[in-house]
Amino acid sequence: MNTRNILTILMMLWTVGGLACADQSSIQTTSARSIGENASPADTAIFNAEAETERSPDSPAAFTKLAALYIKKARETGDKSLNKKAQSAIERALEIDSKDATGRKLNAALLASAHKFTEAREAALSLTRDYPAEAYAYGILSDSNIELGNYDEAAAAAQTMVDLKPNSSSYARVAQHRSLRGDHTGAVELYTKAAQTADPMDKEAQTWCLVQLANEHFKVGNLDKAARVVDEGLQISPAHPLALTAKARFLAASGDLNGAEEFISRANSAFAQDEALILLGDINYKRGKADEANRIYAQVETSMRRNDGDIHRLALLWADRDIRLGESLSIAESDYATNKDIYASDIYAWSLLKNGRVEEARAMIQNSLRLKTNDARILYHAGMIERARGNRSAAKRFLRRALKANPSFDLIQSDVLRDVLSKLD
Repeated sequence: MNTRNILTILMMLWTVGGLACADQSSIQTTSARSIGENASPADTAIFNAEAETERSPDSPAAFTKLAALYIKKARETGDKSLNKKAQSAIERALEIDSKDATGRKLNAALLASAHKFTEAREAALSLTRDYPAEAYAYGILSDSNIELGNYDEAAAAAQTMVDLKPNSSSYARVAQHRSLRGDHTGAVELYTKAAQTADPMDKEAQTWCLVQLANEHFKVGNLDKAARVVDEGLQISPAHPLALTAKARFLAASGDLNGAEEFISRANSAFAQDEALILLGDINYKRGKADEANRIYAQVETSMRRNDGDIHRLALLWADRDIRLGESLSIAESDYATNKDIYASDIYAWSLLKNGRVEEARAMIQNSLRLKTNDARILYHAGMIERARGNRSAAKRFLRRALKANPSFDLIQSDVLRDVLSKLD
C-alpha cells in the first residue's frame, strides 16, 4: 500500500533529454572485464560515465549523465543508496555551473524524492520562470504541490505539462489527478495511455506505468484486472521490484499467502523493499506469528531511517498495530506540518484517534475527504472515528463505503473493518 505516489524519480529520465538511454552506445567502449565478467549493461554504463567524469572533471554534462544513470539503476533495482550518489553527482555539476539546466532539473526531482517538497516546489518554480516552455519543470511542480496539498495548483501544472508535451510522463500525472478526484475511469484511461506511449526501449518505464494501472484497479477492488495488468508488466521486466511487490499484494488480498511470500522474496532478492517487508510482516501477523511480524517491522524501521525513507509510513504501521502510539502521533504531526496532502492528514487523523483525541481526529479526517477520493483506507478511518464519537449511523455509512470501494484494501485492517461493521449492524 502506497500512502504517497511520487512520480518524479520515474519521470525525470523520460523528459531530461533521454540521458540514460542516450548513453547506451557508450556501453561498448569499455570491456566488461574492467568491472567484472558478469557486469550488467547498467553497471558498465555507470563505469564509463564515472570514467568520463575523471577525464572531464569540469564538465557538468559528464556529472549529470552519471547522475541520470544512477537514478535509472535505482529505479530498476530498488537500491535507494544510488539516489544519494546521484545527488552528489548533481551537486558537483551545479558547483561547476549553477545555471546548468539538466542539473537543476535532476536536482528538483531528487528533492521531491527525498520528501523535501517545499524545496522541490521552489526549484520547479524557478525552472518554469527560466524555461516557461519546458514541460518537465511543470511535472515537478505538479508532484511537489500534490504532496504539499496544493491540489488546484498541482492540477494546473499537470495540465500545462500535458499541453506542452503530451507523452507518457504527462499522461501519468493527469491520471494521478483523476484518481485523487475519484475518477477511476479517467485514471484508468490515462494510465493505459501512459503505458502505451512509454518509450519501447525503456522497459522499466513501461512496467512502472502498468504497475500504476494495476494499483488503480486494485484501489477499487478489481483484483482480477489488477493481477492481469501487473503480470503484463512482469513479462516486460521480470525483476521489477515495484511490480513484484504489487503482485505479492494482490495474491495476499486474494488469500494466496504462500504465493505472496514467493513474490516478496523475489522483490527483496537484491535490495529490501520496505512495502514488501511490511506486507511480509502482515502475513506473519495474520498467521498468528506476532513475534516474527514484529521482527520484520523492526527491520523496516531500520531500513527507512537508514535510507532517509518516508517514515510517515511508520506512523501508519504503529497506529494500525496499536503500538508506540506517542511516536506515531509525533511523526504524523511533524509530517502534516509541511506536507498537507490527503494521505498525511489521513495518517495524522488515525494517529490522533489511537491517542484518544477523537474530535481532533474528526476535524483532520475531513481534510482527507475533501477531494472525494474513493480510497478505502481513508473511508475506513473516517468510519472508525465516527464510531469512537458514538455516531453509529455515520460510522456504518463510511465503513460500508470503504468495503464497497475495496474489500481487500489491507490484509489486517480489512478484517477489523468487517468485524466492527458486523457488531454495529
